[in-house]
Amino acid sequence: MENAFGQPQNVIVLGGTSEIAFAIVTQLVQQRTRSVVLAGRNSDALKEVETKLRASGATSTDTVTFDALDPANAGPTVSACFDAVGAPVDLVIIAVGMLGHQLSDEDDPVAVAHMATVNFTWPVAALAEIRRRLVAQGSGRILVMSSAAAIRVRRNSYIYGGAKAGLDRLCDALADSLIGTGVTLQILRSGPVRTKMIAGLPDAPMTTTADQVAATTLKAMSGSQRIIYSPALLKYVFGVLRHLPAPLWRKVSENR
Repeated sequence: MENAFGQPQNVIVLGGTSEIAFAIVTQLVQQRTRSVVLAGRNSDALKEVETKLRASGATSTDTVTFDALDPANAGPTVSACFDAVGAPVDLVIIAVGMLGHQLSDEDDPVAVAHMATVNFTWPVAALAEIRRRLVAQGSGRILVMSSAAAIRVRRNSYIYGGAKAGLDRLCDALADSLIGTGVTLQILRSGPVRTKMIAGLPDAPMTTTADQVAATTLKAMSGSQRIIYSPALLKYVFGVLRHLPAPLWRKVSENR
């Protein structure tokens, strides 16, 4: 259960090797979070994250492995995570994602299907079980890691951005379905973040770090805003960009 300060005690991370999720959970653990369950594909990488969280102050940790290319395992994976916690779950972070390589993937049906599955289908399937579990317990929070790329999809990343846009829109309505249940959902729309996912690429405008995103997210999670922008300026930038005429949008976004 959340403590008297409204801080989550028991946390599940789906996509447990995500650098952004790790930064968020590390800051939570340095405050008052004590129990963390990490779920992901690479068991060795999960163990490394688990060790670091214990060093930061987590007293109870566990790992669950799954393959995000198989949506059929989403429900059992979520159930295994909840069972590993063994107590009411305060926060579930969905950090499953795959950037891919747009130009080499766009003419490959299998690659496109993989991108859609990892970035949209698997998280959506997992959300169905997360929703059921949290509503049954009458409390809890969900944080879904979307992307600024979902706000207005651009040609240079339409496979990734399109899948994230689908997840983003679905979660907005899913959040409506949770009103009055004691459960809330927030969507994190971050801009470019210096992580292994974009290693080797030049910094785009408003590039931040995982720690900066984590700090912004934790501050916003204490409030009621549904959409979290990181950096906050993105909200106003895309307030303009999303309404640009299509030819101008293509021109502005083609080199980003």
